[in-house]
Amino acid sequence: MSVETSVLARSKLFAGLGSNTANRLLKLADITRYEPRDFIIREGQRADSFFCVLQAYVRLFKTNEIGRAADIRICEPRDTFAEYLIGGGGVYAYNAQAAGNVALARFTIDGVRRLAQEDRALDRNIMQLMADHLLATMECVASDRLHTAPQRVANYLLSQCSAGKPSETVRLPYQKSLLAGKLGLAPEALSRAFGALKEAGVTVKGRTVRIDDIAALRQM
Repeated sequence: MSVETSVLARSKLFAGLGSNTANRLLKLADITRYEPRDFIIREGQRADSFFCVLQAYVRLFKTNEIGRAADIRICEPRDTFAEYLIGGGGVYAYNAQAAGNVALARFTIDGVRRLAQEDRALDRNIMQLMADHLLATMECVASDRLHTAPQRVANYLLSQCSAGKPSETVRLPYQKSLLAGKLGLAPEALSRAFGALKEAGVTVKGRTVRIDDIAALRQM
């Protein structure tokens, strides 16, 4: 089994599937690759596929009529996107752009829909993925309304820390511009938020973040 196939088999899409269905689903996967900033899908484009990230990151975002962009989610390895189209709909609701040298598993919607009709376990997995994405979106909206920019950044950093440690050094998994979009912030607002966290012992050098006092950061 290749590294990419191994990553795919550990995704939530494959959770609990019998060997027959899992093997049939693997055969439906077409591995595709993209260079940094390549568009994978475009908002409004006719849809025939959904995707699972195998390597690097994918930025999902929407644009308005004057081209202003709003990030929706940053997809990481084993994350799926556009699987909602299995339930219906003919066009992509957002743009997807490669953030790094991306490898994806591409699945045809019709092929997976037919397989899900035969196997309830796969059907449940798809429903669970859609539910997870809905709940994550609701959490994002709530965070935007309930937390200040420094609090959003603090919460993200805390999510990257190991349990029980008084301090830690964190390596951001992607560029700060992507992190800003993930947190619903403009890049300059992210910089100001990092500055506001200095009193909690947070220092930033490139993509490396040092947290001297995790307990103080939790109080922000």
